[in-house]
Amino acid sequence: MQGREKLGAYGAWAAVCFFWGTTYLAIAIGLESFQPALFAGIRFIVAGGVLFFVMSRQRGARLPIGREWFDLGVVGLMLLGVGNGAVVWAEQWVPSGMAALLVATSPFWAAALERLQKDGERVGVRGLLGMAVGFGGLALLVGPQLFGAELNGKYVLGVVIIQVGSFFWQAGSVYSKRRPVGVSPLMSSAVQMIWAGLALTILGTLLGEWSVMRFSARSAGALLYLIVFGSIVAYSAYMYAIQKLPLPLVSTYSYVNPLVALVLGWLILSEPLGWREAGAALVILLGVALMKTSPKEVALLLARVRRRRRMSSPDDRQIHVTRSAA
Repeated sequence: MQGREKLGAYGAWAAVCFFWGTTYLAIAIGLESFQPALFAGIRFIVAGGVLFFVMSRQRGARLPIGREWFDLGVVGLMLLGVGNGAVVWAEQWVPSGMAALLVATSPFWAAALERLQKDGERVGVRGLLGMAVGFGGLALLVGPQLFGAELNGKYVLGVVIIQVGSFFWQAGSVYSKRRPVGVSPLMSSAVQMIWAGLALTILGTLLGEWSVMRFSARSAGALLYLIVFGSIVAYSAYMYAIQKLPLPLVSTYSYVNPLVALVLGWLILSEPLGWREAGAALVILLGVALMKTSPKEVALLLARVRRRRRMSSPDDRQIHVTRSAA
């Protein structure tokens, strides 16, 4: 991976860390008026439709063909339909801070799924330590606020739903890497969002959510924010990042998301930021750093750089063309 491409990949990862860190609050605000399935469905239909229109008018843009429509549909349904839809559904009963903590288990699902693959990416000891440290930092950050949560049946159901969603999100990410398509990441994102939006909207309609839907300026603003920054910007960045960086590394965004929410609350809403919050922030960043500098992940990145350099040399390009012609 060349220097500019590598910088772009890490920039996309940083965008995911920031913008998805703001979505838990936006979802909670949206659910004050909207019903969960329709709220998520409308978000993805609008975001996907806008992105699809823009990308289809680009010069040289290619639409999916043949099996690509199916593969993009599978990824969209797994990541957005089930993965994100589960978080929205669960936030009816689970506090947003707890939801962020539960989603932080995603790297463990990612590592487990990759290990099941014959040639899947492996996480070394340092990477595993980084995940454990990051999870511990999240527990320190969010934990003291969780003891007041009402442990009723719906709360437990919400916890289970988030775990199911986390599994499907990572499974969809693995599927996406194993079944690459020939269209741009932005076009891929648009098609996936349309698939998920249609499925969630149909689900909401079957559940009768239209009859109890209420609108407010506050919730509409949250929906607009999620469409632009949570979907068009952040999801497109995520799809680009998982194609360029190791999946367990990209999954560490779930450690940073609650930290982003904490800092924004302090800056914008004057929420408290004491020694416990600052200490948790340092622990989370340490976990991310350990994961990012894991020898296993560094070795993978170096191997990719070497392959790119070999393919870019004149001799190797000629060999590659000769083999392709044969």
